[in-house]
Amino acid sequence: MNRTELREQVFKLLFRVEFNSMEDMAEQEELFAQTSDIEFSSKDADFVRDRYEHIAEKLTEIDEAINSKTTGWNTSRIAKVDLAIIRLAVYEIRYDDTVPAGVAINEAVELAKKFGQDGSPAFVNGVLARFANSQD
Repeated sequence: MNRTELREQVFKLLFRVEFNSMEDMAEQEELFAQTSDIEFSSKDADFVRDRYEHIAEKLTEIDEAINSKTTGWNTSRIAKVDLAIIRLAVYEIRYDDTVPAGVAINEAVELAKKFGQDGSPAFVNGVLARFANSQD
């Protein structure tokens, strides 16, 4: 799989956080790999799992950062699909030096076009632009 495809799989796994407790997510990781309509190589499965786990470890920090950058919005009000996309992109912008901020934002907008509602791409772009413009 290429990076875009892997990112989409990480997003799908991260989306499950909204419907499962963190204690149940280990089981969800296993179910995700078993029930996916895409065949994973062991390398790809490891990448998706590792990326998800790194994001999950920093989820509190990521959510605090999102809440500090959004005016009139917080993580409890953001649509679940948009939130999963934003969390993934914020992780890439803040914690992954191999992904340029512009790439993280562009990929997030593409995920929002594919999985979000009509206004999702613009909303995701607007939130993430605040992170790219202030690398704090």
